[in-house]
Amino acid sequence: MAEEPPMKTNLAYFDDMWNLTSKAKLLSHSQGGDGRGALILDSTIFYPQGGGQPSDTGFISRSESDRIKFVVEDVRLKDGVVFHYGHYEENSSGEELEGGQEVCLFVDEQRRRLNSRLHTAGHLLDWCVRNVGLGHLEPGKGYHFPDGPYVEYKGTIPQNDWLSKQKELELNANELISNGGKVYAAIASYEEALDLCGGGLPEYIPVGSTPRVVKLGDNPGCPCGGTHVADIAEIGSMKVSQIRTKKGFTKVFYTLGDSLV
Repeated sequence: MAEEPPMKTNLAYFDDMWNLTSKAKLLSHSQGGDGRGALILDSTIFYPQGGGQPSDTGFISRSESDRIKFVVEDVRLKDGVVFHYGHYEENSSGEELEGGQEVCLFVDEQRRRLNSRLHTAGHLLDWCVRNVGLGHLEPGKGYHFPDGPYVEYKGTIPQNDWLSKQKELELNANELISNGGKVYAAIASYEEALDLCGGGLPEYIPVGSTPRVVKLGDNPGCPCGGTHVADIAEIGSMKVSQIRTKKGFTKVFYTLGDSLV
């Protein structure tokens, strides 16, 4: 008899992006192809790598002070199932968490906060691109990894405009950050998502689906499965470090200063 696939993992961070501790049921514990352990839970607050945003890290145990501690190094989502990859700490004495028991999840706050700020800043740049007269650029791939984040667009900017647009984008971004604005995220019907996103959705969103929509302040939203700050002001400050156009694509590179909170 074929083994039944594991049930899909409830993505608890969809409901609360700022919750860093929770409880869940451990469904299985296996070994990944690279030799690391892989835990599957019925629910998780750990963000799995995707959309240019790195995964969360942290640990899983029976309690915060438990001697058995599984260190989460990487998190991946496959066919609706979230795999938490990592290893047990040496002081676990060879003991492992048991399937079927309730476990506690602890997400590394510093990493989550940084990745959420970087991710939100990428969305903020999308507004700024239109605010400074670059509305002809279409969304491409956005990357928010800490080692050189950038947002990519389909379309080009003449090289002699790179420096002036770089300065305009930076000024506009920091003005928006200083004004602040609450961040909203929720699963919506296709019709609701169309309205929240200003009347248009990317082609990869199937008609009739229920996408998760993120809105930053009063600006139009966009479909996104990542984590974000609670208020735009938490981005802190942004420096647009470089604009580069090549082969029909434009990349806007950015860095962030210290958070304001």
